[in-house]
Amino acid sequence: MMIRNLHVLNNSGLLTFVLLASLFGLACTNQHTYAAPSIIGSHAVIEIASLKTATPLFFTYRYNGKLINFFVLRLDSGIQSYLDACASCYHHKQGYRPDDGSVTCRYCNMKFPIYKLEKGLGSCYPIKLEGKTEQGNYLISLAALEDAARMF
Repeated sequence: MMIRNLHVLNNSGLLTFVLLASLFGLACTNQHTYAAPSIIGSHAVIEIASLKTATPLFFTYRYNGKLINFFVLRLDSGIQSYLDACASCYHHKQGYRPDDGSVTCRYCNMKFPIYKLEKGLGSCYPIKLEGKTEQGNYLISLAALEDAARMF
């Protein structure tokens, strides 16, 4: 009788472990979503006036079932944009969070000052996304975002 109960306990423990591992696995890949950017022609368009200095503004562009996240920054030196992903942690789909003048990887917890992002040193830095300023707007080509779909 005691051996039989031990066997049931082991199966129950295994089932609990499998359920917890599944929940943990889902939590680790829960991708954040943000407001969609305006789309005009072949560009995602962000009004520069909507950007606060030194504060990343996040967006989600939907393409072929993928949620392609990116953020745009207004700095003293101009406007910059980055994928909400990096070369080493992108497959976890966690991205970055704003963190008092920095962005912090939600997966590995590496913190990067926003004024040093353009240097892009290291494998967990946000991936630069090219854009251009035109008539009070910041434009990012949809082709560039669609090329980045593999990261999401």
